[in-house]
Amino acid sequence: MNKQLAFYFASFLVFFLLITLARGWFIPNFIPFWVGGALGALLPDVDHFVYIYFLRPHELTSQRASRLASSGKVFSAYDLLARTRSERTSLIFHTALFQIIFYVFAFFVLTSSNSLLGRGIVLSFLLHLLVDQYLDFQQIDSLSHWFKNLNIEISRDKTVFYWVAAAIILIVFGFLF
Repeated sequence: MNKQLAFYFASFLVFFLLITLARGWFIPNFIPFWVGGALGALLPDVDHFVYIYFLRPHELTSQRASRLASSGKVFSAYDLLARTRSERTSLIFHTALFQIIFYVFAFFVLTSSNSLLGRGIVLSFLLHLLVDQYLDFQQIDSLSHWFKNLNIEISRDKTVFYWVAAAIILIVFGFLF
């Protein structure tokens, strides 16, 4: 398993374990929360596959990943997509606009639904986006491609502020709702 996937799941496990401990959710009735978290940890990467199969199937990386996936080497395809993630700058879920809209959606899910599965999905989805931003910032020292569709050039200080604010909102969502 590649390091990136392991980092996503380690982040998921720590965050969800802390929520479980804080809320005292130790009975089997709360398993849907964890199942939703596992699903939400994987869902944001669906847009990489949408990109390679539908948006840019003619690109070399798309063809290579498609060939690996069709031959049953899904983890190898995922590893290739993880290594070449900086090549795909026009993903659907990996934008600041989508992230902001999804925070609003998550607020409504968390405040108006008692579905533990839904709670787990939205919290883990948002956590995955934060981890992606962290990894992008570590690798290329910028999140400019996240703001590309908004036509905003964001400085390093504002990028850090944006990421910290998003992390704080996620923590509030996870522990207060």
